[in-house]
Amino acid sequence: MNVDEYIEKQKSPQKAICKKLRRIVLKTVKAREEMKLGVAWYGKFYIVGLKDSVNLGFSVKGLTKKDKDNFKGAGKTMRHLKFRKLSEIDEKKVVKLLKLVDKKAKCSEC
Repeated sequence: MNVDEYIEKQKSPQKAICKKLRRIVLKTVKAREEMKLGVAWYGKFYIVGLKDSVNLGFSVKGLTKKDKDNFKGAGKTMRHLKFRKLSEIDEKKVVKLLKLVDKKAKCSEC
């Protein structure tokens, strides 16, 4: 399965959320798009469609505690933003966080 197929199989509103997040990620960071662990990966980032939401995941390895507080979750290396509706996506905030992580985070698996 490729990323297009993965996104197309999502239900509404997850499909529209995934499409918008994908567009934002691809225009903001230079990363190879691939399917990894069953979800769409972009270097230090991933997009996963869940039952009632979509998570945009970020590698937080190497970020300060203050930087990590921008994200949900308690993972040591990965955290996320959760979106239940398309209207919840604040593109400026997402771009700012993508750039922060792209610049500061270290990702040994990328």
